[in-house]
Amino acid sequence: MIRLLIRTGIFIGTAAVGLLAAAAVVDGVQLSLSGFLVAVGVFALAQSILGPFIFNIARQYAPAMLGGIGLVSTFVALLIASLFPDGLRISGVFTWVLATLVVWIVTAFGGWLLPLVLLKNRAGSRDSVAS
Repeated sequence: MIRLLIRTGIFIGTAAVGLLAAAAVVDGVQLSLSGFLVAVGVFALAQSILGPFIFNIARQYAPAMLGGIGLVSTFVALLIASLFPDGLRISGVFTWVLATLVVWIVTAFGGWLLPLVLLKNRAGSRDSVAS
């Protein structure tokens, strides 16, 4: 149960950092303070649902596309998050591409590195308590 909570926190945290990074780095990405929490929540929820869904569709119908699943699900999650008012606004095709890349890179590295660090430390502390 603790692992699930840690992974959920990491997922939401990396989504927040990814959206903030895209807003800071990419011209044309606007993230309002009032809509930030809504944008993060919608993005994280959409990403968690769309990732496995798009993976299964690609596995069945387009196996060559499996490598780009993260990018596709990130783009679609950004699109859904941008539909909510006063949250995330992205303007221009090039901006959409860059925003997708920035958010995908941040969430991919965060989702890969943070569990290794946080869950490894937790396993180490559990081992020292058991002995």
